[in-house]
Amino acid sequence: MSTHNNPPSQRNSPLLCYVTDRHSLRIANPADSLPALIQKIEEVVAAGIDWVQIREKDLPARELASLTRQALRIAAKYSAKRSPAIRVLVNDRLDVAIAERADGVHLGERSVPVAEAKRLVESALRKQAIDQSFLIGASCHSIEAAKSAERDGADYIFFGPTFATPSKERFGPPQGVERLAQICHAINVPVLAIGGITLENADSCIAAGATGIAAIRLIQEASNPAGAMRRLHHVVSYLRQLPADPPAD
Repeated sequence: MSTHNNPPSQRNSPLLCYVTDRHSLRIANPADSLPALIQKIEEVVAAGIDWVQIREKDLPARELASLTRQALRIAAKYSAKRSPAIRVLVNDRLDVAIAERADGVHLGERSVPVAEAKRLVESALRKQAIDQSFLIGASCHSIEAAKSAERDGADYIFFGPTFATPSKERFGPPQGVERLAQICHAINVPVLAIGGITLENADSCIAAGATGIAAIRLIQEASNPAGAMRRLHHVVSYLRQLPADPPAD
């Protein structure tokens, strides 16, 4: 399965993915979380995000579908002025991703297995229910899991937690950039670092070989999203000007 016409691994800037979490939005009334999230998605997309992963696990299917639909409309509006187009991915719910013609699905450890998801995606492709560029992603926390996901048909991997972060504590201690580098060299599909990413440590993830980063708080809580995006996008252009490390003796 092809990722798309401009594979993430061939980008000249880091791939930035906003992972949504309406419950952590700073709003006075929790009942307003969905409208606030839609507003945040538009703000982040306008600022220059590449991917939006809709990760609202407690939403009923109907509401998740509506949210995905609105996110896709926002992405389409801003994609008209950008290349490659902004992608909207749905966490876990492959059925919603296919029904709403999203740009991909992101699978966690408790989601449908990657191999089964690929079978269902190929069936949807034959029916022209989704576009050929539909992506299957997987969260992995070990080299073995990453290799397995790649072998089963994943188009990209989220690896982490790279650094300490409250949202990823259940996955154990942070993996660190050395393990991230091992993952990036062990598989051929793009790897996005996730977990505790900040403006100060994002460069170390790209230097380790990651195609990009995925984050909730870094993007969702940025006081100046456009400024944060510019800084993150400039990270890799600087790193690629540096001479490569000499080969080991």
